[in-house]
Amino acid sequence: MSDIAAIGRTTLRWCAGLLVLALAGMGIGKPANAGCFPVRAPQFVALRPLVSRDASQALAQAEARIARLPPGSARSDPRRLAALYAIQASAYRALALYHASRAPARRGLKLLGGAVDPLREQILSSYALSFDSPAGIARALRRIKQARASLPANSPSALCLKITAGDLNILRNRSDLAIRELTQSYLRAQSLGLPTARIDAGIVLTRVLTKMGDYKQALDLLRQTIGWDKAHNSTNYLATDQYFEGGILRAMRHYHRAIAAYRSDRALSTAIDDRQGVAYANLSICQAEIALKRFAAARRACNRAAPVLAAGNAHAMVNETNVLRARIALGEQHPRHALALLNRVLDHSGADLAATTIAPAYLARSRAEAALHRYAVAYRDQSQYLRRFKAQNRINQSRLKAALEMHFRASEEFLRNAVLTRKLQAAAYQAAKQRQLLHWMGTAGVAGGLIIILLSYILISGRRHRRQLVVLANTDPLTSLPNRGHTAQRATLALGSALEHNRPLTVALLDFDHFKTINDQYGHATGDHVLREFARVSHEALRGGDILGRWGGEEFLLVLPETTLDSALLTVGRLCALVSRIDIRAGLRVTFSAGLATTAEGVRTLDELVARADAALYEAKDAGRDAVRISRAASAVLGPG
Repeated sequence: MSDIAAIGRTTLRWCAGLLVLALAGMGIGKPANAGCFPVRAPQFVALRPLVSRDASQALAQAEARIARLPPGSARSDPRRLAALYAIQASAYRALALYHASRAPARRGLKLLGGAVDPLREQILSSYALSFDSPAGIARALRRIKQARASLPANSPSALCLKITAGDLNILRNRSDLAIRELTQSYLRAQSLGLPTARIDAGIVLTRVLTKMGDYKQALDLLRQTIGWDKAHNSTNYLATDQYFEGGILRAMRHYHRAIAAYRSDRALSTAIDDRQGVAYANLSICQAEIALKRFAAARRACNRAAPVLAAGNAHAMVNETNVLRARIALGEQHPRHALALLNRVLDHSGADLAATTIAPAYLARSRAEAALHRYAVAYRDQSQYLRRFKAQNRINQSRLKAALEMHFRASEEFLRNAVLTRKLQAAAYQAAKQRQLLHWMGTAGVAGGLIIILLSYILISGRRHRRQLVVLANTDPLTSLPNRGHTAQRATLALGSALEHNRPLTVALLDFDHFKTINDQYGHATGDHVLREFARVSHEALRGGDILGRWGGEEFLLVLPETTLDSALLTVGRLCALVSRIDIRAGLRVTFSAGLATTAEGVRTLDELVARADAALYEAKDAGRDAVRISRAASAVLGPG
C-alpha cells in the first residue's frame, strides 16, 4: 500500500508540474516583443513599449509626431503615418477610450488599403475592439474572419487576430466560442515561441474562466500575466491586471479584497493619467460597496465614475452606472430618485442595453414603483423582469454547459501538449547521451505507466469537477437552498406537471420584515444567521416534494404541489410559528410577510403565478407586515370567509 501511495503522490506532483508547464509556457524571461502583431514599422516599434508603460504619454508623442509630418505624407509615406495612427488607436484602447480609438484606426486602415500587412492587422484589431453594440461586434467579427482567411494559419498575425475574435466573443456573451479560440491561441503562441501573444491570450482567457466560475485557474493565469507585466515595467497593463483581479475576487464574494485590488488599479491609473481607467475602477468599487450595503461609499464611487464615462461616450457603462445609482437610491429609501434614473435607462424598453443590464433594471424599477404604491406598473415591470431573467437564464445555462465542455477539452489539450513537449525534450536528450539509453528506456517505461494513471485521474477529476460546478451553480451558498435559477427551473417543472394532470399547486412569496433594521442594528452576521436558521427549521414544516428556494436577498419562493389554498395557508402558518422561535436577541421576534397565488386562478405560467403572489406580498406589507395575503384572483376562487 505504501508503494501505491508513493506512486499516487508522485503522479499528483507530476500532474501539477505538467499543468504549471502548460500554463507558464516558455520564454517568460525573454525580452518583450513590440506587441502581439509582428509590426516592424520604426515609428510603431519606437512608441509601442511606451503604450504599456504610460499610454497618455504615448498618445501625446504620436500626436506630436503626426503634427510634425510634412504636407502630403499620406501619399508619399502612408506606412509612416499609418504606424502613428496605430499607436494612437492602441493608446486609446489602453486608456479604455474605445470609441476614441475608432477614428485613428479607420484612418490607418484607409491609408493601407487591403494589403496583407502586420501593421494593417494590428490596426484592424484595434478597430474591431472599439465596438460595444451587438451589431458593431458582429460586423467586426466578420472583418476579422475575412482578414484571417488571407493569412497562413500558423502566422503570428493570424494568431493575434484569433485572440481578437475570442475577445469579441466575450463581449457578445459567447464564452463557449471564446474559450476554444483563446485556448488554441494560448497553445499555439507557446509552440511558436511568442510570449507576448501568449500573455495576451492568457489575460483574455482569464475573463472567460471568471465568467465560468473557475476562479482558481483564472487567478493562476492572472498571476502569470502580473509577473510578466512587472518584469517589463508595464504600468498601464499592471493597472488592468489589478482590475481583473478585483473582478475575480468580487465574483468570489470577497468584496473587501476586491475593493483593495480596485484601489490599487485606481492608484496606478491615476499615476499615468488614465482617467477612463480611474472611472472603471470607481465603478467597480461602487458595485462592491453596494454588495456590502455601504451605500454612502458606493454613491461617492459611482458619482466619481459617471461624468468620465459619459465624456468617453461609453453608453453601455453609463447605463450600468445609472442602474447602480438607482440601487443605491433604493437602499437609502429614495424611490423617486431611483425611478427617475431607471426611466432614463429603460427609455427604449431596453433595446440599447447589454443583456446583463436589462433584467436587473426592470427589477429595480419594479421595486421603486412598489415603494411608491404604483402596484399596476410595478407588476408590469416585475413581469418584464421575470420574462427576461428566464430567457437570459436559459441562454446562460446552455452556453455554460457548452463552455464547460470546451473547458474540459481544453484542459486535456493543455495536458497533451505538455506531455508531447516532455517527450520531445527526452528524445533529444537521449540522442545526445546515447550511453544512458538503457537508463532512459527504463524511465520512459515508468513515465508511460504514470501517464496512464495521470490521464485516468484527470478524467475522473474532470467529471467530479463538473458535478461540483453543477451543484454550485444551483445552490445558494448562504442557506444551501436552491438558488433563484434552480428554484425557477424546479417550479416550472412542478407547474407543468400540475397543469398536465389538472392538480392544484400553490406558490408563496415570503419576505422577512424589517430585515434591513436587523442588519443595521445587529450586523450582517445576525441577518445571515436568521436566513440560515430559516432554511434549517423550514424542513420541519415542509413535505419532501415541496420546493423552497432563495428568490433574492431576504425573499424566498415556496412551491407547494398537490396543495390547495387552504392547505397552503396552514403550511405558511407553521413556518411563521417556527420563524418566530429564531433567537437573535431577547425580546426581538423575527417575522415575515407572505403573498400566495394558485393555479386555481387559471394561471398557465410561472411568471404570472409569481407576479400575482408578489402583488399579494405587497398588500401584506402595506397591511403592517407579519401578515399573509392571497392574490385577488385567488380570493375570488376561495370565496367569502
